[in-house]
Amino acid sequence: MEKQPAVSVAMVVCNVEHFLPEAIESILGQTFRDFEFIIVDFGSTDRSKAICARYAAADHRIKFRTIRNCSLTEARNAVCGLARGRYIAITDADDVSLPDRLASEVEFMETHPQIALLGGAAKWIDAKGRSLWVYDFPLDDKEIKAAIQTQNPFCHSAILMRTEAFQHVLGYRTVFTQSHDYDLWLRISEQFQCANLPQVVVKYRLHPRQISLTRRRQQTLCRLAAEASALSRKTVQPDALEMSNEINPALLASMGITEAMQQDRVAVEQEWWIGTISRAGEYRLARKASVGILKSSPKPATRLRLADFHFAAAKFNWEKKRHWRGFKAAWNATMVHPPLAGDFFGALLRRLGFDVKARKRGSIQNPEAKTIQQSMRS
Repeated sequence: MEKQPAVSVAMVVCNVEHFLPEAIESILGQTFRDFEFIIVDFGSTDRSKAICARYAAADHRIKFRTIRNCSLTEARNAVCGLARGRYIAITDADDVSLPDRLASEVEFMETHPQIALLGGAAKWIDAKGRSLWVYDFPLDDKEIKAAIQTQNPFCHSAILMRTEAFQHVLGYRTVFTQSHDYDLWLRISEQFQCANLPQVVVKYRLHPRQISLTRRRQQTLCRLAAEASALSRKTVQPDALEMSNEINPALLASMGITEAMQQDRVAVEQEWWIGTISRAGEYRLARKASVGILKSSPKPATRLRLADFHFAAAKFNWEKKRHWRGFKAAWNATMVHPPLAGDFFGALLRRLGFDVKARKRGSIQNPEAKTIQQSMRS
């Protein structure tokens, strides 16, 4: 009989041919060797299946399966259901695990038997693999359980969890088309202890296929549902999700989350995401998304916040000496809020050594304008 591995690495695949080889090789190149690598394709129409089959033929640790086209959540349950190891390591097909990831995580879990769910810091990269920034998470169980009430304190691609804990909570819930990981972490954290490693263990890739405000809206609704569901369990109330097959505004309203609360949370998270993708250099998509938000919420304060995000991206790229990318981000800010154009070009001339006094924006009478001025002039 085949020896039981310590770790089952679980990856689901659907139309990710551009990033898939690097993701697979980052697992095969781990310094920790006692693992099986389970890959499940759930409906690829590009070369992803052929790429997986080629790697599986060359390395016996890879167990490659194909299943019918289904939801991402169903695919994740399918791949984790094949796991034979004591631990399940999640990896996504567009991300990259650092060589010592599994070694560091397994060592920690072996010396901390009370921990059932473990993550680590993530370095964000762009579509071409260029480094953007490092995202840290709370480290110990107390910090994680405080943070998890309102935010996701883990990077999905960094997770190592005990297989028995995953099975105990019955895996991912298929009603969650988005944020299924957040819901799973909430349910595991209610019954087990959790932790994050302080070091970077994975490179999380930000690329255009992820960037959809339509999907972001549904992700926010699912996050709200996960939080409301957790509150129901905490207060020993019936969980509406147990009897539902779709998360929508009406369901959230029945769970006590009003339409106004939903709209506010969606707006906040969409604006944050625009700032993130702008800072990452996806300026065309960021501006397109900004225009979409302004059509539905043309308030001056919204324009100022979006412009502030674009200027923060301009400052970030200027500090990295990516002057052209910084210019494009600042230009997007002036397109979102045209009155900023005078200050923008004044700041640009000062950068170039000209002693030009920036024009004052008499039309902006909002405290948030001060933040924009400081970001631009720094």
